[in-house]
Amino acid sequence: MTKFLGLREQEKTAFFIDGANLYKAARNLGFDIDYKSLLKKSQDNCRLIRASYYTAIQEDRDQDYSPLRPLVDWLDYNGYTMVTKSTREFTDAQGRKRFKGATDVELVVDMMLLADRLDHIILFTGNGDFRRAVEAVQSKGVRVSIVSTVKSAPPMASDDLRRQADAFIDLADLEDVIGRSGAPARKPKPASDYDDNYEDDFEDDFEDID
Repeated sequence: MTKFLGLREQEKTAFFIDGANLYKAARNLGFDIDYKSLLKKSQDNCRLIRASYYTAIQEDRDQDYSPLRPLVDWLDYNGYTMVTKSTREFTDAQGRKRFKGATDVELVVDMMLLADRLDHIILFTGNGDFRRAVEAVQSKGVRVSIVSTVKSAPPMASDDLRRQADAFIDLADLEDVIGRSGAPARKPKPASDYDDNYEDDFEDDFEDID
């Protein structure tokens, strides 16, 4: 029987979570991630060195509050290494207020810095921009698994990234293992609502996961 996420007991492993991309993938599949369960099951099945979560935070200038803050704070106090940055506000061609921000560079830098101490990296994203970074850490002898989905509408996983990875794990197949019970189903958004990098489509419905 294949172990959870293809983990191996003696392998030094690290998670790198592209927070916005993973959230959208799970939302499009209609469930939320149980991060407590994800961490516990992983620690039970490998030598987990670090679990890092990367996200840009949209702070409300009037209330000094981000809808992401409860999730970020919970993760920070419960075993995850948080890497955050503030978003930049701008107005799009239709006059709508939008927010743009990404932590891709931070994720890649951390992945490269830690690669020499690892046997296995689990990268939670479908963003094809990470393909070259995956290839680079593989050249150091590190096994790389990608967690995303091709079963959503639109599919969240880049074909180039899937081909580059040593293993691809569809998030849809993990719902029964790390899905939050009682999470409200969400209607998938049409592909036209996303930009190429999934950077500026921030959500306002994050919930406390206590």
